[in-house]
This record gives sequence, C-alpha cells and structure tokens, in this order.
Amino acid sequence: MKAVEIQNFGIENLSIVEKDIPTPKRGEVLVKIHAVSLNFRDYLTIEGKYNPNYKLPLVPCSDSSGEIIALGEDVIKWKTGDKVMGVFAPDWVSGTTNTQSIRSTLGGPNPGTLQQYRVFSENGVIPLPSNLTYIEGSTLPCAALTAWSALTEFGKTQPGDIILTQGSGGVSIFAIQLASLFGAKVIAISGSEEKEEKLKQLGVSTIINYKKNPKWGKEIKSLTGGVDHVIDVGGSETLEESIKTLKPFGQISLIGILGGSMANINLLPILMQNIKIQGILVGSKSAFESMSRAIEINNLRPIINHVFSFSEHREAIRSLKSGSQFGKICINMG
Repeated sequence: MKAVEIQNFGIENLSIVEKDIPTPKRGEVLVKIHAVSLNFRDYLTIEGKYNPNYKLPLVPCSDSSGEIIALGEDVIKWKTGDKVMGVFAPDWVSGTTNTQSIRSTLGGPNPGTLQQYRVFSENGVIPLPSNLTYIEGSTLPCAALTAWSALTEFGKTQPGDIILTQGSGGVSIFAIQLASLFGAKVIAISGSEEKEEKLKQLGVSTIINYKKNPKWGKEIKSLTGGVDHVIDVGGSETLEESIKTLKPFGQISLIGILGGSMANINLLPILMQNIKIQGILVGSKSAFESMSRAIEINNLRPIINHVFSFSEHREAIRSLKSGSQFGKICINMG
C-alpha cells in the first residue's frame, strides 16, 4: 500500500512510501481509507510547528472515512463492508478525561490517516452517516466535532442565542450550519467580500468585514446588544475584539490560533462581565456519535471547497496553508 510520511519537517519533505497492508489484531479492524480531509493542525504538524518533538517518520492527517475490509479476533460490533469514520482521540470516550487520552490522537503522536489502509481499534471508528459520501464524511472527525463540542458540550446553545463566527474555514462553516439546527442566530466576520454572499446563503444574518473595520468588536456589540457565544479561531489576533462583542455571562470558545498563540489582553472585562473563555480540543467519541446522528437526521451536508487526488497531497496542504478556502479541503485516496 501507499502512505505519505513526514520524514523531515516541511511540506517539501513529504514522501510517498510503500508499506505492507497491516493485519488487524484482536479487537481491531482494518479500514480501506477512501477519503481524508485536512485541518490547519495537519499543516502545523507537517511544518514542525505543532509539536517539533513528534517522532519521525510520521503519517500525517487525522480525519478519514472508509470501509472495513477485515476484522481481528473477537470483533462483534462491526462487519466487513461497514462504512466508518476514524475517531480523532479514540481513548476519550465521553465527558472529561485525562491528559494521556486527550493527547493520544491521530496524525501525531499516533500514525495518521494519509495512507491507503489503516488498522483502528474497534472502538476507534464510528458509523458514517447514511446521507453522506466518503468525501463528506471525512470532514467530520475534527472540524465538525470541534464546532459541535463548542456549541453543545460546552456552550449549551439555546434557540435565539446569537453566535459569532470568524472566517470561512471548516470549523466556522460547521458552526454556522450546526447553530441553525438549534435555532440560533449567526453573525460573522470575514475579510473577503467574495465570500460574504456564500456566508449569507448558509444563513448568516450579518457580516462585518474585519479588514475594513479592524475594531469590529464594538460594532458587533452595538448591532446586537452583545452576543452569547464567539467561535474564535484567530487566537491572539482576534481574542480582544471577541471579548468586546459579548454580553455579560457570554462565552468564547477558543478553537484556533491562526493569528498566534500569545496574547496581551485586558482581563478586566472578563472579570467584570463574568465572561467564560473555554478551550476546545475537538471532542469525545460520545459527542462524535451524537453529532453524527444529528447530521444524518437533519440531512446536513458539509461544504467542500476542493478535492485533491492522493498524488496531489502537497498541493492540498499548500492550498490549506493559503487560507483562501471556503469549507473543507479533502483528498480522494483513489
């Protein structure tokens, strides 16, 4: 089988290697991977910016969907031919967990999914929603689950809540789509006039161009009276403005660090308005299962920006790096 490996950090150092197709052991399943989707974490990992101490060589990427083609001994919950998605942190079953389970993740430190076949624990996969293709399903394990965890597991979104999203990457788009399921109102910031119409088509009611108005926090607070929940993907670049948008007892779900991980911010508004800043690291297997059922029942379809072939994996990573996408970038494993 073919697999992509990080042999040295850097996109230019990704290599396609030949490996034996693995044999599932007791309690494991062998999955033929049909599709992989990319997250910004994958780019950071490949460049050595996420964790430069990861042991190399390493197969990158964490998201996948595929078909079970072989079973190890004592596997009873699956059969060959079942369509599944891999779980990002398979040891995080539900609720809270320990550091080891949170850090035992695909695409670093554990081998990732950018390979034609992969063995998973029988508890490391869940069913692909019946309404989705392999490509669509591959987008769910990280970006969709991160948005779901922010809105439900930690955010407790209610009908009528005002949600603020940022940009048009995978997590932000899924947050828009999922928030609509709960009857929430979504407003967004964007730096692209071209993407504004697409955001409106997804149901965003108000869009502020942050390039034209870099102090967008006060404008959003004035327009809304304060939002309930910010899905913050910018990190240090956006956090201070995000705080300004919130009503008392509002929440920021800190999801990304696209603008950097070190921030010098005024802590007083957080204290005086009982604001909550909640870190979100994807989510548990139980949350993944709940979200997948909601997606299937409501026939929610992920937004795909572009599908690359397996041989175009470097181009796919570079496209992700550019930040120009609207929705998810995927790789068809062929």
